[in-house]
Amino acid sequence: MKLIHPTIIAASLLILAACNTAKESAKATATVPVAFRSGTTEITDTATTIANGSYAAGSAAYDSTADSSSSIADLPWKNFFSDPVLQTLIDSAIARNFDMQIAIKNIETAQLLLKQSRWGYAPDLSVQVAASSNRPSDNSLNGLSASQFLGTKHIEDFSANAALSWEADIWGKVKRRKSAALAAYLQSSEVKKAIQTNLVSSISQIYYNLLMLDAQLEIAKKNINLSDSTLRIMRFQYNSGQVTLLAVQQAEAQQNTATALVPGIERDIVLQENALRILSAEIPGDVHRETILAKARLSDTLNAGVPSALLSRRPDVRSQELELNIANAQVGITRANMYPALRITASGGLNSFKASNWFNIPASLFGAVAGSVLQPVLQKKQLKTDYEIAKIRRDQSVIEFRRAVLVAVGEVSDALVKIEKLHTQQDIVQNRVVLLQQAT
Repeated sequence: MKLIHPTIIAASLLILAACNTAKESAKATATVPVAFRSGTTEITDTATTIANGSYAAGSAAYDSTADSSSSIADLPWKNFFSDPVLQTLIDSAIARNFDMQIAIKNIETAQLLLKQSRWGYAPDLSVQVAASSNRPSDNSLNGLSASQFLGTKHIEDFSANAALSWEADIWGKVKRRKSAALAAYLQSSEVKKAIQTNLVSSISQIYYNLLMLDAQLEIAKKNINLSDSTLRIMRFQYNSGQVTLLAVQQAEAQQNTATALVPGIERDIVLQENALRILSAEIPGDVHRETILAKARLSDTLNAGVPSALLSRRPDVRSQELELNIANAQVGITRANMYPALRITASGGLNSFKASNWFNIPASLFGAVAGSVLQPVLQKKQLKTDYEIAKIRRDQSVIEFRRAVLVAVGEVSDALVKIEKLHTQQDIVQNRVVLLQQAT
């Protein structure tokens, strides 16, 4: 019978274990509707799924065949907000906002860590130059040897060497560290996009709030003028005996009510202006405005498009997807830590017990090469615990991914309903204005 060499058996086991480690990863899917719910559309149980892994080709999340060309997700914000003053305010906020600056620094940090992870396959190299002098005991073996063979009571050693160490990536630890670093870098970019999206939303909302408050302030001042005129008429009629004192007092109360509205509106304007300036990292102050609310125009064509295509573009969903990729990589790293590590070391240099012969080449040359396999055996169950915790955190990432998708579906649906119902309310109010104008 032909015996199989133990080395072949060991190598085969290493390869099998490595393959098993490489396959361990989790995929997350989340159910999304085939269309977003709106005020007039009820969604049945018909649904599709969105899966993580959108940064890989052919993923379900980024289905290139989906018809999403008309989605609002593809509309640049400058095409949506055409007011040049608002565009200037948003550009200034994006450039100066503190959260945006922090996000940029986080991206720079993640980029450096990604570059560092690419050096994982390179060996460790160190250089050492050392000199020592030792005075052993005369009764010690070293002391007797020095006296008999060297004729001295001091033992000196001079060394200059380089040491190289390299660990074979059998279990894919380096590969997974690179994957985790790449996912972290992409995640930092998505966080920046999310901050920018929220910033654009906040700036535009405050800006239109200011236009609304400007209109309210103008109406309030007109009401004051109207109340003043009414009060003058009432006083004239009272002096001529046409009305009672009660009518005059009611007119004065109405004038006070109209006047009291102005300070509240002016206060709200200042608060909104301060909030906008702070978002732009500027000292609180006035905010320049050139238009009025009646002339403000927004895009009327807001098509959400295919839900799976729109949701896959949301930075919060992408960020959670990348968080799952990081968790997957961490599971592989912690599992690989439980397997043997194959390490190759080499060292060489110059060594002599006399300084005068230190650089005597080739007599002072030395070298060594070694290979080792280190199998962790007992570390207080720490490696197993780390692995189990990594799996739990991966499960948490799956749950958070599904929650992010569901929350995103709800937010988009809520926004569509609000827009639709606001249009309905606007039509009703405009019709009421026309009727009142006809009645007068």
